[in-house]
Amino acid sequence: MAVTASMVKELRQKTGVGMMDCKKALGETDGNMDAAVDWLRKKGMASAQKKSARVAAEGMVTTLSTGTAAVMVEVNSETDFTAKNEGFIGFASTVTKLAAESGSTDIDQLKAVAFPETGRNVGEELTNLIATIGENMNLRRLQRMEVSSGLVSSYVHAGGKIGVLVGLESDATADALQELGKKLAMHVAAAAPQFLDRDSVDGAAMEREKAVLVEQAKASGKPDNIIEKMVMGRMSKYYGDVCMLEQAFVMDPDMKVSKVVEAAAKELGSAVKVTGFARFQLGEGIEKKEEDFAAEVAKQVQG
Repeated sequence: MAVTASMVKELRQKTGVGMMDCKKALGETDGNMDAAVDWLRKKGMASAQKKSARVAAEGMVTTLSTGTAAVMVEVNSETDFTAKNEGFIGFASTVTKLAAESGSTDIDQLKAVAFPETGRNVGEELTNLIATIGENMNLRRLQRMEVSSGLVSSYVHAGGKIGVLVGLESDATADALQELGKKLAMHVAAAAPQFLDRDSVDGAAMEREKAVLVEQAKASGKPDNIIEKMVMGRMSKYYGDVCMLEQAFVMDPDMKVSKVVEAAAKELGSAVKVTGFARFQLGEGIEKKEEDFAAEVAKQVQG
């Protein structure tokens, strides 16, 4: 497969490695981006965690918890100016409430829900808002989370840049669980775990990580029994990086999140189980055209 300049650029953004090395990695892996990242890591040129290459889009993430259930919605706009528009904010707030009340589990279901006092559904109201404001907008994604008893805590960071849901299964009341739920949600916002625990780690991701670590360990020249121990130790560190319950708690790095939950359960006098979490970062995965502001102004001045 021919290696293009755009592929080299993307790999460089993901890894921070020089262009020539990125080009060589892509050539060695027949243009496979993930394999090229691994090739660079095996050569010691890239860090264990990819650098984010995602470009943020504008808009806001909103959440609403009703106790044992909660929803989170991302609504996108073209500009931050529109994201601060009262009409846009009101729309986002209303659709989040409608998502909670209707039990919608995806955007298509939500778009079909009647929008209050308009005679339109949510999808039609979005079209109307686009026509009114004159800027493209999108209802991008929705997450619903429920527990049989306990609390689904919700948290929004930086005015809608990040949203988080955390499910807590417990016989303790929702009120009693509020403080723990908020702290865990804030942790997820800051630490961005990929999985809940070791059991939930994607098998392919785990095997891929092991393969990289084995190659790195072999490069040390140590015997096989030592290499095995090295890999086990490094996998434990990997789990500590990507699994929420094994991460160091952001508010007390000397404690793992699992220990924070255990301590809270003891204080509450009731078992607490973290059933899951969800984290939306505004615009993640959306590529937005980079504008040359000076050129745009000059173009407008010239008519």
